[in-house]
Amino acid sequence: MMLLLIKNGTVINPGDKTQKEADVLVENGAVKKIAPNLSVKAERVIDAAGCYVMPGFIDMHVHLRDPGMEQKETVETGLRAAVHGGFTTVVAMPNTKPVVDNPDVVRYVHNKAQDVGLAHVLQAGSITKGERGEELSDIEGMVEAGIPGISEDGRSVMDARLCREAMAIAAKYDIPIFAHCEDIHLVDGGVVNQDGNAKRLGLKGISNSVEDVIAARDMILARETGAALHLCHCSTKGSVQMMKFAKETGLRVTAEACPHHFTLTSSDIPGDDANYKMNPPLRTQEDVDALKAGLRDGIIDVIATDHAPHTAIEKGEGFRRAPFGITGLETAAALVMTELVGNGFLTAVQMAEKMSYNPARILGLDKGVVEEGKPADLVVFDPNREYAIDPADFYSKGKNTPFAGRRVRGAVMATVVDGRVVYER
Repeated sequence: MMLLLIKNGTVINPGDKTQKEADVLVENGAVKKIAPNLSVKAERVIDAAGCYVMPGFIDMHVHLRDPGMEQKETVETGLRAAVHGGFTTVVAMPNTKPVVDNPDVVRYVHNKAQDVGLAHVLQAGSITKGERGEELSDIEGMVEAGIPGISEDGRSVMDARLCREAMAIAAKYDIPIFAHCEDIHLVDGGVVNQDGNAKRLGLKGISNSVEDVIAARDMILARETGAALHLCHCSTKGSVQMMKFAKETGLRVTAEACPHHFTLTSSDIPGDDANYKMNPPLRTQEDVDALKAGLRDGIIDVIATDHAPHTAIEKGEGFRRAPFGITGLETAAALVMTELVGNGFLTAVQMAEKMSYNPARILGLDKGVVEEGKPADLVVFDPNREYAIDPADFYSKGKNTPFAGRRVRGAVMATVVDGRVVYER
């Protein structure tokens, strides 16, 4: 492996909560030396003047759509989008075709990702076979194949007994449950948040209780089984309040929020534009304020994307017929810098905690820091570069974003995986 020298940057290390001016020397896939003014003859030099050198971002919630929906995304296009966005590890959700409910499909994705050779992929397994909510998947076999956790993402396991049984198995193998909290009976055909904007748009609403009821149920089951519970894409004030209570009472629970949920509200939906259709839906300003406070106060541990690419034809069908979901890998870091760091909710170190350090701890990875001897998964990030988001620049097949044309601050200048420069602006 070649010597890589990253010079003149500001090293952000959430491991010890420090921010310092230093060079970073990388050798054989690991960080060899961190110090000011390193004088080393390296094969590759990156000038990071004016930039942060941060641990590579870890996205705990990505839809790669592969196998079975390659018209939306493939492992390769998804990973090109990931490294473009500064992500060096992603957790792929199992709601593919076929569903990832057995070791063979897990190995298919892991092998394909290894062949692509960009970001690391951890393929999550489904809780039930085919995500039908009737019979548990081969969780033990998938654990042996290397899954980081189990999820029914895209839906909840509505059978509480079956969900409790899955949690007991997850606790036995010490892997987290990634919970998509949605009571399907309460959704009742809704497509946007249940508020005045649903009436303005002439669309059926989704109440906060859709999320809150299952979040509460899963916390109760996690306490009973001892499972580690991770709440995906929290969007309501109620979820934040329950998270605070759960942590105060010692429950093994963590949570994530997505940039779209702390940046946009239902009032931002301009009309019948399905690029604003996501699940959970965009909520009210009160919910957005609660998410921001939750991130600031450490109640919400992780920022994830819920990257969900779809084709332009699908998204062109309008709110009533289009699928839920937006892309997120290539806009997340800039939105975090603009909305949270730029507005004083997070520091740069806290951004690295939410996007790297905490995800690594939850997943049991020896990553998420910039320290000597640790894996050289790094991102060089310019916090001051301003530009307008343009979906035409995305590496993802999915161009479905509500942020087209939005001016942001913060750009990924280079991404390093295992000591290799896999993306450079």
